[in-house]
Amino acid sequence: MKNYTITVNGNVYNVTVEEGTASAATPAAAPVAAPKAAPKAAPKAAAPAAAGGVTVSASVPGKVFKVEASVGQAVKAGDAIVILEAMKMEIPVVAPQDGTVASINVAVGDAVENGDVLATMN
Repeated sequence: MKNYTITVNGNVYNVTVEEGTASAATPAAAPVAAPKAAPKAAPKAAAPAAAGGVTVSASVPGKVFKVEASVGQAVKAGDAIVILEAMKMEIPVVAPQDGTVASINVAVGDAVENGDVLATMN
């Protein structure tokens, strides 16, 4: 028998493998990782820069708590566009540069993942 330590996606597994017969070889006490949630049917990142040239993306997974800006509104770099709620904290997602909001791609209550496009700007 050989013991191996394997790391998969940051999870460490200790695996014991029998040597010799290959007919009924099964790992002894190999933990099974929980399955990941199925991907969203229509990800919000599907409309990247269609309405505007600059995308405003979520920096953390969470829930849309409040939409601060509206389409057509002029914003300056650092102005809050959307407020996300993650781990009981309110996290502002701000404009990366001065411009005009071209689209808001989320609504209050929407669940978002890291990197999802929340809004676009011109």
